[in-house]
Amino acid sequence: QVQLVESGGGLVQPGGSLRLSCAASGKVGSINAMGWYRQAPGKQRELVADRTRGGITNYGDSVKGRFTISRDNAKHTVYLQMDDLKPEDTAVYVCNAKTVVGGFDIWAQGTRVTVSS
Repeated sequence: QVQLVESGGGLVQPGGSLRLSCAASGKVGSINAMGWYRQAPGKQRELVADRTRGGITNYGDSVKGRFTISRDNAKHTVYLQMDDLKPEDTAVYVCNAKTVVGGFDIWAQGTRVTVSS
């Protein structure tokens, strides 16, 4: 099994920055993509960003140019640098991993990001 533990959420003002981390443990060899989805009240869950083991990245349209995902394969950890945060970025951010075989989803506990003045 795989366990994901994430951290880094909090309260920031518009225009500020946060950095999220998500570390995988367990059967990490089964993981391909890692990244984040987010869900705000009254809205559907959406992809924020993810990154494959080989370095292929994907970003949601609303965060392109502001967020950057990176990955340390040796530490089995992904990082999400969030810059120029906007109130509409407020959500629970949930780290996600997808297995190599089958693309099954593994989820972390989630961390709250609040952007408000």
